[in-house]
Amino acid sequence: MSDKREFDFWYAVNNTEIVLRPQRILETFGATVVDYHLISQLMDNPRQVRVREGRLNAYRPEIITPSSFMEDALEGFTEAQASEYLDWLREHDLMILKYGFKIKNEPTSQQIITDDLAAVTERVKADQTARNKPYSAVLVGVDEPWEVCLLKLLVELVEQSGPHHAHELGHDPHGHRNEIEQAFRSAASDRSKIPALADLLKRTQLFGDYEDRFFALVRGVH
Repeated sequence: MSDKREFDFWYAVNNTEIVLRPQRILETFGATVVDYHLISQLMDNPRQVRVREGRLNAYRPEIITPSSFMEDALEGFTEAQASEYLDWLREHDLMILKYGFKIKNEPTSQQIITDDLAAVTERVKADQTARNKPYSAVLVGVDEPWEVCLLKLLVELVEQSGPHHAHELGHDPHGHRNEIEQAFRSAASDRSKIPALADLLKRTQLFGDYEDRFFALVRGVH
């Protein structure tokens, strides 16, 4: 990265403010779509303000095992050193979460408004607050490179969601129990889905854990 690009990058990061945060953290067992509004002054006319609207896709977080982490993070270490560090990671039960994000490949809509930055920001924030969408964010940042401003939002989303994800994935690393809970709720309201629930319990090899609950559902006991 050239000195200018590096300066532009950090200038964008340090001059981005999140004025409206999503109400909910990222989903643990599925993808999350975050709608964002990014507000910035035009570089050649500070009385004009650009409002960009777009979407971020946050993929389901994944657990990286200590051994997989070691392969990428400890390249260049001796085999003995790598083995020692791997034992340390296992001893401390370290959980490493991998997050993936993508700016949706759909045209980002934008409009240019001749007004004060603070006034435009307040209107956009009030509008999004009134809509009460759980995954809506409003940011004030720079006009170029505007994509960098989204990094601040991504980092904050991960910081807020990470502890919860670590807890949930620690108890249900593959999401099977979450899927089973959803299947039980569906079968309770639609008994035709009971066979699908039975297949899921057998496929995940967790039938024994839910056997009493399953047969109570079959008998119609609540």
